[in-house]
Amino acid sequence: MLQSIPYSLDIIQDEARQLVHKGLVSRQQPIYILCQYIPAREWACIENELERCDFLLRDRIADLLGQEAWDND
Repeated sequence: MLQSIPYSLDIIQDEARQLVHKGLVSRQQPIYILCQYIPAREWACIENELERCDFLLRDRIADLLGQEAWDND
């Protein structure tokens, strides 16, 4: 799942992107839903990094992912 500590925002965003791409979570769900897919012992580190980067657990995953580039089919 996630790489070893320290957790950077980039790593957290990549993990969230993968979960959205797989259809396991929606971009409209709150960030705290990610805790279902991250081991409990690692969640505190993730939560600290999100807080450090001014994200709230109630913010939407879309806010965490920001703008994404889409390729035209």
